[in-house]
Amino acid sequence: MQSEYSKKEQAELYKNFDVLQEKLLPIWEQIGRSDPGGDFIEEENTMVVLPSLTVDMEFDFAAQQAYEERMLFMLFLLRQPHVRIIYLTSAPIQQDIIDYYLDILPSVTITNARKRLIQISPNDLSDRPLVTKLLERPKLIEQIRDAVPNLDMAHLVPFLTTDLERDFAVQLGIPMYAADPRFFAFGTKSGCRQIFAEEGVQHAQGAENIYTKDDLVQALSEMRAQKPEIEKVIIKHNDGVSGYGNATLDLAGLPAPKSAGERVALAEHLKELQFELADVSYDWYMEQLEEKGGIVEELIDGDSVFSPSVQLRISPLGEVELLSTHDQILGGPSGQVYMGARFPANPEYGPMITREAEKVGKRFAKEGVIGRFALDFIVLRSRWRWEQYAIEVNLRKGGTTHPYLTLLFLTGGKFDADLGLYKTLQGHTKYYVATDALKSKAFKKLTSQELFDLVSIHRLHFDHTRHTGIVLHMISSVSTLGKLGLTAIGDSPEHAQEIYQKFVDVLEEAAS
Repeated sequence: MQSEYSKKEQAELYKNFDVLQEKLLPIWEQIGRSDPGGDFIEEENTMVVLPSLTVDMEFDFAAQQAYEERMLFMLFLLRQPHVRIIYLTSAPIQQDIIDYYLDILPSVTITNARKRLIQISPNDLSDRPLVTKLLERPKLIEQIRDAVPNLDMAHLVPFLTTDLERDFAVQLGIPMYAADPRFFAFGTKSGCRQIFAEEGVQHAQGAENIYTKDDLVQALSEMRAQKPEIEKVIIKHNDGVSGYGNATLDLAGLPAPKSAGERVALAEHLKELQFELADVSYDWYMEQLEEKGGIVEELIDGDSVFSPSVQLRISPLGEVELLSTHDQILGGPSGQVYMGARFPANPEYGPMITREAEKVGKRFAKEGVIGRFALDFIVLRSRWRWEQYAIEVNLRKGGTTHPYLTLLFLTGGKFDADLGLYKTLQGHTKYYVATDALKSKAFKKLTSQELFDLVSIHRLHFDHTRHTGIVLHMISSVSTLGKLGLTAIGDSPEHAQEIYQKFVDVLEEAAS
């Protein structure tokens, strides 16, 4: 999303933004070197958390609030006594949900942590992005600014970045630890295909910068000429998230490549597109493609196909850090909608994809990108080895950010990219299963407090001695949408799955 300013006003905003971003360097000296469980931040530092879902998708208010609460893992940073967090949401968060997160904190009392947590809300129940609601309320922005003791030791932590998040940072007068929205194109489907090609990262056969039906037909014709045996393709809108904006097309039964009737047949065959969203129409989809652009590429398939991802971080100093790998759990009609993840990814191919991801990370660092981002891959087993194909870049926090940082903030430790394993400060290897998509109409009869009771009664609450157990998120949506999320941390992949399944079993039993 772009803010509505003239080119001259945009240039002035970016001038002010660039000056603010220079403040990240001294702040990073305080926060970037202090891993959870390691050295504590020694000076008071304020983080303004902005979990705005600034995307061109419609969310009703209950869903929006749930996703805004998904970043509550940031509260675990209050274990450091000099950290102050200002958490912004469209509507106030239930106190018992806040208490749930504060109760999990190690080494600090709830009373002390609560003094350093400030919640501010516009009390706006509309379905617009949170950042839009804040920007149209100057007095509320002034209230947020007044809650920051030292603007030179504060920064904004958004979920993702657009011009609106940039505008908000400028109005607050603090820098933003996330990708500059000027790099937005790198995170589009077309942009990342170009980056993959330039950096020598293997990716699926296809074409980018598709804006019209004719573009799509031309690209399909060229793909079939290059690879006549291609069976299925996937079309993606440039800014689609979590599989939304995706459609598949079966190419069986078409005239031979480059034959006289091929292009006419392809144009007619586009009406057979299979959409990931059940209520999407062909006309709407093609209109969106024309407006936003997109890509088409071969749908990689086989007997042993997996969808891992790699999460990276680029510091304000330009350092590239490989943070984690995950095997994504996908759903939807053709398995393209993000449902959850297992951590870490299979060590047979985890180190392989991190090496490929690092190429993109170094390119982004060279361009000046900072913050967290992730790369999605498809891997499949050939006769003798694994093959990997880069699929897309998520130039933002994503569905694997909150479970990984939950583990990191609660246990300390580090991910070893060479081994593909995570070890705590005590040297214990940890695994987890995470989801955002536990959903049933029956769950609506449950309250947040009943969820907490279930976790406690069945001894599933996170145990700081063993560093295992359940951490819930998106809690408020259980009674409104019948939906919630969780991270189940265990000592092995099987142990994490066992904890996860036990919670699902007791949840379903309680709801029935």
